[in-house]
Amino acid sequence: MLLENERQEIVETCLYMQRHGLVVGTAGNVSVRVGDLVAISPSGVEYDAMTAADVVVTDMAGQIVDGSLKPSSELPLHLAVYHSGPAMAVTHNHAPASTALGLVVDVIPLSHYYSGMFGGPVRVAPFAMFGTDQLAINVAEALRDRSGALMANHGAITTGPTLAKALSLLPYLEYICEVQLRAMATGAEIKYVSDADMEQAIIGMSTYGQPQKN
Repeated sequence: MLLENERQEIVETCLYMQRHGLVVGTAGNVSVRVGDLVAISPSGVEYDAMTAADVVVTDMAGQIVDGSLKPSSELPLHLAVYHSGPAMAVTHNHAPASTALGLVVDVIPLSHYYSGMFGGPVRVAPFAMFGTDQLAINVAEALRDRSGALMANHGAITTGPTLAKALSLLPYLEYICEVQLRAMATGAEIKYVSDADMEQAIIGMSTYGQPQKN
């Protein structure tokens, strides 16, 4: 089976998002790029029943290369991300806090230095109907120089050099959205991280953790 390992990883990622309340039903999608091929979750298949064989493989033009099911309706969105930047994996979810915050802001205010994990302030892509080229254009622009974005009246998206990295960003994105919503709900003045401090946070995040072994 073409891209068998990547297809199985997509199944496991979908199940993770479901277990952690990041999606409702099948409302979310995941993809991995390998060279000029893209493996993407199928449309409308229950995650508990999904198998690696259900995951669809397309080329960069969206033509099906392997798989018998219809790919996610958000295939144009995933392809736009891959055409416009260095991402090799995409996760899209409809978690509550990120979806709610996207209704009231155009960019996530710098209320927590975790925003540095995404390359800076996380933007909100303007609304466009799901599955459309316009949504793909809007989100690709919101992701410029970023590894995460919100989608107005819709949900959130994260990207990475691997699917594991893209998935690891999801809880942090949901966290900073939840923090901002709770702070706004108090009605009190909110303290924000300065642009200068955020630049330092981004530098710090880039070297955080243990050095990679050769």
